Amino acid sequence: MTHELRRHERIVALSGGVGGAKLAEGLMRAVVEGEMTLVVNTGDDFNHLGLHVCPDVDTALYTLSGLANPQTGWGRRDETWSFMQALEQFGGESWFRLGDADLALHVERTRRLAAGEPLSSVISDLAERLAIPARILPMSDDPVRTRLDTEIGALDFQHYFVREQCRPRVNSIEFKGAEKARLSPGAVRALADEDLGAIILCPSNPYLSIAPMLAVPRMRELIRSADVPVVAVSPLVGGEAVKGPTTKIMNELGLSVSVLQIVQDYADLIDGLVLDSRDAGLRDRIDLPVTVTDTLMHTPQDRLRVARETLAFAATLRG
Repeated sequence: MTHELRRHERIVALSGGVGGAKLAEGLMRAVVEGEMTLVVNTGDDFNHLGLHVCPDVDTALYTLSGLANPQTGWGRRDETWSFMQALEQFGGESWFRLGDADLALHVERTRRLAAGEPLSSVISDLAERLAIPARILPMSDDPVRTRLDTEIGALDFQHYFVREQCRPRVNSIEFKGAEKARLSPGAVRALADEDLGAIILCPSNPYLSIAPMLAVPRMRELIRSADVPVVAVSPLVGGEAVKGPTTKIMNELGLSVSVLQIVQDYADLIDGLVLDSRDAGLRDRIDLPVTVTDTLMHTPQDRLRVARETLAFAATLRG
């Protein structure tokens, strides 16, 4: 028997940067146009060179529009760097690189935010202009900033991740402003939609990408009360992160570096887990429904395959 979401149903996915955006692009293609809402982490946002930069949101925009750099997974394909070269000549900060085409997005977003437009409205319009057949929303219009207490002091996320290349040891993580933030209105509507069929936690860093979203008041409550299958796709492959500092941070926070730890972290939210085939030996130790597949997404076909298998698995969890 083939399990699938009913055609009229919608899905909501929660995502951070590159890995999550890959699955989100597959999910977008796996469902009927307009039936996916992607809620994206904004804890990584920061002000740089006077511009409001949203790294995870922009990765989603570029990935779902087909503009992403295929080599890096972030930034735009066929980018040029005249601005950065000139900035370096003048002694400006160049540790966070903004390409010439990418710069246009940051300038326009900053202008519209300064004029009083909410971030969610700006992002929705940008997604429409990029002809993305899905809704992309920031988790909140209010500022939430991921801040890491490290061996060299407190660092905002981009200073830790890009400037310091994740080298400092992490002692703890704070989501500054989360307790006062409000979920973006579109995210609230999507999670409360009577036609919602499933909620997917993309394979993003649980501690730096998913946790900031779960820290915003009402997010956990709305996920729990949605009465639909909630499925997480494991961010670990063979016990390691494909990209980024997930396992490094788990070690430094004194957590077990294992899918079992991530299942424990998500235990009060998820109904099932998509487990990578290289971790299949852990299946019997997970007290949740599990499906096993190759979760590596090297190609667009891989993204669509993992998305379809995830949605089919979610459909088996009804009731």
